[in-house]
Amino acid sequence: MEETIKLLTEAFGPSGEEETVRSLIKELIKGKVDRIFEDDLGNLFVLRDGPSPKLMVSAHMDEIGIIVTHIDDNGFLRLAPVGGVSPHLLPGQRLRFRDGVTGTVYYEKIKEWKELEWSKLYLDIGQSDAEGAGRMVSIGDPACLDQPFKVLQGGRYMAKAMDDRVGCAVLVEVINSLPEQLPQAVCFVFSVQEELGLRGARTAAYRYEPDYGLAVDVTLVGDTPKAQTMAVSLGRGPTVKVKDSSVFCHPLVRKQMIETAEKHEIPYQLEVLERGGTDAGAIHISREGVPSGAISIPCRYVHTSSEMVDSSDVNYAVAFLKKLLIRQWPSVEENNYG
Repeated sequence: MEETIKLLTEAFGPSGEEETVRSLIKELIKGKVDRIFEDDLGNLFVLRDGPSPKLMVSAHMDEIGIIVTHIDDNGFLRLAPVGGVSPHLLPGQRLRFRDGVTGTVYYEKIKEWKELEWSKLYLDIGQSDAEGAGRMVSIGDPACLDQPFKVLQGGRYMAKAMDDRVGCAVLVEVINSLPEQLPQAVCFVFSVQEELGLRGARTAAYRYEPDYGLAVDVTLVGDTPKAQTMAVSLGRGPTVKVKDSSVFCHPLVRKQMIETAEKHEIPYQLEVLERGGTDAGAIHISREGVPSGAISIPCRYVHTSSEMVDSSDVNYAVAFLKKLLIRQWPSVEENNYG
C-alpha cells in the first residue's frame, strides 16, 4: 500500500493531464477486473460484473497545479492556477513540468504580504532569455508541485497530491483484494478534472447510470493549532461524510456506511465539511438523481506540497470500502427510488 501511494503521489497529473496516473493504475490492477475502458474525457472505468443494484465508486486522479500564461524577455514565466491553489503557498516551492523541466516560484517586491497575488508571482526555470525558456516550456503548459513522498515518524505519510491519489490507492487496493463473486455490480471510476469542478464524475455517472454512488477522497481536519473547529482528526479512522459544499449525503447511504463500520468494528468519524466537495457532488445529481455518500481520509495541509495523512486511516478506509462492497445493498425498488 505504501509503495502504491508513493508511486501515485509522485506521478505528474494536474487537471486535464491525467494520462500518466491512468496508465499506472491500469498496470496496478491488471488481471483483477472483468472490464476496463476509458471515456472521451479520460475517466477510467473499472468494472466488476454482478446483479443489480449497481454501485459506482469514484476517486479522482487529477491534482492541483499551475499553467504558464507568459514568458518574459528575461526567461521568467508568469502563472495562473489550475484548481484551488493559493499564491501565498507557492513562493520557494518547486514546480515540475511533464518532461521533467523544474523551476522555483518567487514574487516581485511587495509592500505587504497580503498584496501577494498571482500577477506578482513568477517561475524561474534557470533560463536567461525568452528564447531559452521557450525552448523548454510553452504557453499553456501545466506543471505540478514537486515534492517526494515521505514516511514520517508515527506512521504518517506526506506528499503532494494526496488529494486524491491516496483515494486512488485505496480503490486499487480494494480492487486487488475483492472476492471473485460480489452481491452487486460495482464500477470503480478513476475520474478526471475534479479540481476544476467535479467534471469527470459528472460524465462518468451519466454514462454508467448507477443506483448508488460513493466517493473516496480526502477531507480537512480540525486537529492542528488554531484550526477551524471541525470534528475530524488524523488517526481516528476514515469519515462518513454527512455534508459538504457539493452534496448532502443520502440518509440511506449514511445508514449503510455506519452500520457496516460498527458491525466490523472499523473506527470512523462523522464529517461535516463547510467548504469543498467530492465526486459525490456530481454523482448524486446525475440524470434523475443517485443516492450518494463518501468515505473521506483525514488530511492536513490540503492543496499544499506537503499533504499529510495517517497510515491507519488509509488502511481502515480500505477495510471499510471492501466491507461496503461485499455487503448486499438494497434494490432500488425496495427503497422506492425507482
